[in-house]
Amino acid sequence: MQLSITTDYVTSYGSPQPYLRAIAAAGFSHIHWCHQWDTDFLYSLPEIAQINRWLKEYGLKTLNIHASAGREKRWDSLQEYERQAGVELVRNRLEMAARLECDVIILHADAPYPLQSQILSLRELEPFARVLGVRIAVENLTGLTFERLDELFAVFDPQYLGLCYDTGHGNQMENSLDHLDHLKDRLIALHIHDNDGSGDQHKLPFTGSVDWSRFMRIVDSSPYNVPLNLEVVIRDHPDLSEPAFLQAAFLAGERLEALRPS
Repeated sequence: MQLSITTDYVTSYGSPQPYLRAIAAAGFSHIHWCHQWDTDFLYSLPEIAQINRWLKEYGLKTLNIHASAGREKRWDSLQEYERQAGVELVRNRLEMAARLECDVIILHADAPYPLQSQILSLRELEPFARVLGVRIAVENLTGLTFERLDELFAVFDPQYLGLCYDTGHGNQMENSLDHLDHLKDRLIALHIHDNDGSGDQHKLPFTGSVDWSRFMRIVDSSPYNVPLNLEVVIRDHPDLSEPAFLQAAFLAGERLEALRPS
């Protein structure tokens, strides 16, 4: 079975090699690259080449990359120098995706930042992304209304801009699965994890209150046709060892696949 899991299930920083090795040993076929997702870190060509060697060594493929939200390099900042630096940071992740042979990167389009600033940066990134053959997915956030996503999708076509649906963020909002159903034609990436609705807990599926049956029915009726991706973290399961956590994650992914209607 083909399943993906986030590389930062333990930490988002430092060498990913031990986690890639453990992910492969647990039976996963793909990874969601999530290291350095919330920093200003720029990946150099030697670093990307080494990641590629590790992936080939462990028989893993890159499903998609969580592009950096940036701390001082903000692609959606009102400060022009910060915005330009943020665009450069996203370009770095687009190039990294192409070199790792994946075709989607994921961005946070935070609601506190203005729509026009986001549109400006996405327009600047579009030619570069199209040449590389990499699409951008914007993620639903607890502070980002689905109306904002509708506004972005009205400007950019689906061959460039799509949706990354985060089940944990959605479970903290009202009618989130209704919104997913409305936007399912844009669905190109998934962040799958569970919670009890009170916070962003990144727990294993079936340990919280997400309506997994309805979620999988919507995914099954969408264009999404790549492996499911688990964005789960071990810190929310302190009773499990690392091997036991990865095994439980793989079994949860299998259980999700079994819910597909078709």
